[in-house]
Amino acid sequence: MDFGWSQEEEEFRQSVRQVLRDELPDGWLQSVGEDEDGDARSRFEADFARNMGRRGWLTVGWPEEFGGMGWTPLQQMIFNEEMALSKAPRKHMAAGVTLSGPVIMLHGSEEQKKRFLPPIARGEVLWCQLFSEPNAGSDLASLQTRAEEMGDFFLVNGQKTWISQGHEAQWGLMLARTDPEAPKHKGLSYFLVDMTLPGITSRPIINMADVHHFNEFFFDNVRIPRDCLVGEKNRGWYLATTTLNFERSGIRATVPAMQLFDEIVAFAKEGRDGFRPLQANPELRHKLADMAIQLHTSRLLSYRVGWLQSSGAPPSHESSVSRLFATELTQRLVQLGMETLGLWAQPTENSSQSVLHGKVQKLYRGQRAITIGAGTSEIQRNTIAMRGLGLPRG
Repeated sequence: MDFGWSQEEEEFRQSVRQVLRDELPDGWLQSVGEDEDGDARSRFEADFARNMGRRGWLTVGWPEEFGGMGWTPLQQMIFNEEMALSKAPRKHMAAGVTLSGPVIMLHGSEEQKKRFLPPIARGEVLWCQLFSEPNAGSDLASLQTRAEEMGDFFLVNGQKTWISQGHEAQWGLMLARTDPEAPKHKGLSYFLVDMTLPGITSRPIINMADVHHFNEFFFDNVRIPRDCLVGEKNRGWYLATTTLNFERSGIRATVPAMQLFDEIVAFAKEGRDGFRPLQANPELRHKLADMAIQLHTSRLLSYRVGWLQSSGAPPSHESSVSRLFATELTQRLVQLGMETLGLWAQPTENSSQSVLHGKVQKLYRGQRAITIGAGTSEIQRNTIAMRGLGLPRG
């Protein structure tokens, strides 16, 4: 089996790499800090997004008619791998590009397409996904946020939680219940929500890594204009299955893990006071060797998904295999990082004694959620069992 890239693919990779070198200064993660207002990083990421948007590189998987590049899944995978290798900011490539845009593109009115798609492609607006609720996470169809039709608007009441980047988003894509009497999958509708509407309040959720990424949102008699309903009323669940030909290999999770592993190995070779040298620690060498094999396996699983998509065979359980392996591997990696660094893992990024910018302990705390969000490990295993192994639904 040939695991190599074609000459054309290598040339494509080099062209992507060169653009990212031009757009991102060396060591930008450390050199672009926070100013007195705490906005320096945000301004840099916004400028980067607009520069990429001018190239059409925020929406590389979108059709060209909507401002994208129409790249194949394999080209998208190479692009995503290079983006991860360069640690490029991806805030503006999240919910707007991968979720809101495709839904509007395939189910929105012509007016909605003209109004919402160009700003997303240009990197001018941030979106969030208003799906999960306190009692509706993995079982999303149990959501209870109500949207009552009132002529030219819908009156919305309810609560959404675990909303990533919601405190920064200008618009949100929301799933709400428009027919409380219908079976739970059949009474839902999609809405485009202006996050500045009266009646919307938010509360930050600080995770155990001391990071504000998630939020709760409360809707109290919020009036959403009727022209912000996407598709047919009560057909939202079917719109939720909307997909474009996006790359779904999971390479974006594997590459950062490989980079962190390299930094852990470098520390182990260099050593610090009170640290047992790697050459005198065969047990640690074996653990690191085993981790290197797992990371390589994860990369090949990602490549397999990309190859399947490029061959015209949409992956099914293979994407779940790749995701499951990568997420649980990441947790094993940060655990190994804590064991390897020992007490040197404890100083935070603001400490003069910090190692690897304090990120090992931060990731150790933050990665507890990686096997929960966007589909739990249990959900992934169910998918593998049913679609991959042909086992009956439980």
